[in-house]
Amino acid sequence: MIMLFNTLVIGLIMGGIYALIAMGLSLQYGVARILNISHGEFIMIGACLTWSLSTAGVHPVLAVVICCPLTLLVGFLLHRFLYERMKRIAPAAAAFEGNAMLLAFGIMFILQNSATRVWGSEAMAYMFLARPVIIGESYFALNRLFVFALAIVVIILFYLFLTMTRLGKSIRASAQDSEAASLMGVNIKTVMALCFGIGAMLAGIAGSLLSMIEPARTTMGMGYSIIALIVVVLGGLGSIPGSLVGGLILGVVGTYVQTIEPSLMIAAFYAIIMIILLVRPQGLFRR
Repeated sequence: MIMLFNTLVIGLIMGGIYALIAMGLSLQYGVARILNISHGEFIMIGACLTWSLSTAGVHPVLAVVICCPLTLLVGFLLHRFLYERMKRIAPAAAAFEGNAMLLAFGIMFILQNSATRVWGSEAMAYMFLARPVIIGESYFALNRLFVFALAIVVIILFYLFLTMTRLGKSIRASAQDSEAASLMGVNIKTVMALCFGIGAMLAGIAGSLLSMIEPARTTMGMGYSIIALIVVVLGGLGSIPGSLVGGLILGVVGTYVQTIEPSLMIAAFYAIIMIILLVRPQGLFRR
């Protein structure tokens, strides 16, 4: 019983991070219609930057705050100078989505190789809140509990931003009908670039949080891109609540499978996505 409780808690902790990762990708696809395969590289950048700042004497939480505007700016500029032009010259919306995915592959390899030149290929770790906390009869690492709490805070703030602010309402309107939103005075180009930048920022925050509980690597991005895609499909393409629920489900399932046979975790993830595509292709939640 204690083992099941431990696995559930650890699964929820990872699920919170998965949800944060998937929310950024869901926002990028739901508004800008870009299935960003390079999403995981922003996680890697956030993790590596946090490691660099932490080893230089900056508090890890402050490092997260510093990484936010940097990753947002990179994502904003990528959309403004690359994706926006690609959309303008694309003959149709379907052609843009396909070309955008190919462009994302190129960005992924450029960012990964550039990061390898800067940080190398070795694992990078630092100590942060590495002490146990007793909950009932179970022991949990304090840094994992802290990361989960911080991830939930970011998710709540992001949800409030989308529902309570004028810019958030503009983003939701653009996702529902970009032409109607444009007629109502929304600057669609700026909103889409901001959505791509905010998605990159959420990935960067997730990477910063991951660096607090596991070593950062310049090759970590692709694995988390796959996880983000699975969570987004599980929750429903473009659904922010779906990303939260899907992330928590995937975190718990992945942790349980890993306790039984670690090599089967990714296989279990793919089994979940195959079942969802066959039984409920729209995901748990509609867009």
